[in-house]
Amino acid sequence: MQTARNVAIIAVVAVAVAFLPAGGTTAMVVLGAISLAFMAEIVMLGYRLYIENRFTLWGMSTQHRGLLYGGVAGATATLIATSRLWASGLGTILWFILLAGSAMAVWHAWTESRRYGV
Repeated sequence: MQTARNVAIIAVVAVAVAFLPAGGTTAMVVLGAISLAFMAEIVMLGYRLYIENRFTLWGMSTQHRGLLYGGVAGATATLIATSRLWASGLGTILWFILLAGSAMAVWHAWTESRRYGV
C-alpha cells in the first residue's frame, strides 16, 4: 500500500511538471535547491572529517599535507569541470588522468603519513 502511495505522488508531480505552465522552470528551481543542499552536506562532511582528524593532519609533514590538500583540490576542480571536459575525446582522457593523479596524490600522502618515523 505504501509503495502505491509513493508511486502516485511521483505520478502527480510528473503530471504537474509536464502540463502546468512554468512547471519545468519550477522543477529546475527545486532541482537546484536539492543540489545546493547536497553540496552543503558534502562541505559539512569535509569539515567533520577535518575536525576529527586535525591532529593527524597537523602531524603530517608540510609536504605531505600540501600533497593531500592539492590532491583534494585537484579532484574537486576536475569534478566541477566534468561537463566541459567530457565534451571532447581529449577532455575525457584528461578527466581520467586528472582524477587518477589526484587520487594517487591523496593515497601517497595518506600512506606516507602512516609510516613510522615520518
